[in-house]
Amino acid sequence: MPIEKPEWLLQTEGILETLNQGVMVVDDCHRVFFINNHLEQIFGIPAEEMIGRTALKWYSNEENEFLQARIAESEKAGQHMFEFVVPQRDGTRLPVIITTRRFEDPDGRIYAIVTFTDITEQKRAEAMLREANTKLEERQKQIDEDLTLAARVQQSLAPQSLVWGGLRVDAYYHPVRRIGGDFGVVTPVNDENLNLLVCDVSGHGIGSALVANRLYTEILAELRSNAPLGDMLRRLNQFVLQSIGGSAFYFTAAAARIDRGGRRMVFAGAGHPPGMIVTPGQEPRLLESRSMLLGALPDAVDGEAVLDLDLNPGDRLLLYTDGLTEVFNSSGEMLDISGLKNIVRDASELPFSEMKRAILDRVAAWRSGPPADDMSLVLVEVA
Repeated sequence: MPIEKPEWLLQTEGILETLNQGVMVVDDCHRVFFINNHLEQIFGIPAEEMIGRTALKWYSNEENEFLQARIAESEKAGQHMFEFVVPQRDGTRLPVIITTRRFEDPDGRIYAIVTFTDITEQKRAEAMLREANTKLEERQKQIDEDLTLAARVQQSLAPQSLVWGGLRVDAYYHPVRRIGGDFGVVTPVNDENLNLLVCDVSGHGIGSALVANRLYTEILAELRSNAPLGDMLRRLNQFVLQSIGGSAFYFTAAAARIDRGGRRMVFAGAGHPPGMIVTPGQEPRLLESRSMLLGALPDAVDGEAVLDLDLNPGDRLLLYTDGLTEVFNSSGEMLDISGLKNIVRDASELPFSEMKRAILDRVAAWRSGPPADDMSLVLVEVA
């Protein structure tokens, strides 16, 4: 049905046609007075089929209810913006952002200018992003499952507590992530010697854990063959240079071999924090590494890499990784070897069963925040 357009609309139609948004002008009865060419293309319906009619007629009943609610909000506020759809001639729906602004013309009649912005590409991008996120979530789930399994395998490398001959062993292992580069070995050989070792592979996470797993196999074979500790370190250094050479990974280690009676011990360290022998209540004796860190240089192991030591009843031996010493308090001060040494001296006066927990608690009390590195320790008492 033909309608008479107000003068102000006739004067502004040209401007409205230049906009790159769809524009519709409706009166307070929701009759369409004008649509520009851009909106005609969006609807896919000729302008003459829409002028004089209510735009709501092209929507479903459910869509009409939604629109009526938005119109009520617009009438109350004077303006509104919401996301909706535009019906197409083929029955599909085009996603758009609709904005409305109500105004009163010079004759006191109420109109609204409604703009439609096509957001098809935005919606397509959102759909692609959702699909990508779904795939990423599925992949992350697979990775989490793999890491959970890897963590169980890694836990099997943790040093184990035991009582053997005249020795009692207490051990601890905690990766800063689910898997890490620390591991330890506590294993008897031929009912004559007990082998103890802690190892720290550089870095954290999956790469370090893979290197640690590979080294664990090599080290266990060396220890079970009762190989001299110095020779073991040399072969491990050569193995890493040849098999994992060129990588960013290196490792440190501290190993001890104690006879069944607990009176003789050989010790060898490579770039590792010093082991400690402490008689309860006395100043700990430091066992310094004689060799450099392994996996970096072919001649890292010293010609006299091994220390030969006597042990006495009541002596306690501590092997550990730098996750216990390279910790900082709230003032930025590092605990370091000297700080751990004091902690070990004080904790040595406790019963052996309480010593490990006392050390860990004191380190945690010094540290500001959560652990930043893997932590392992092996603690031994001579009967």
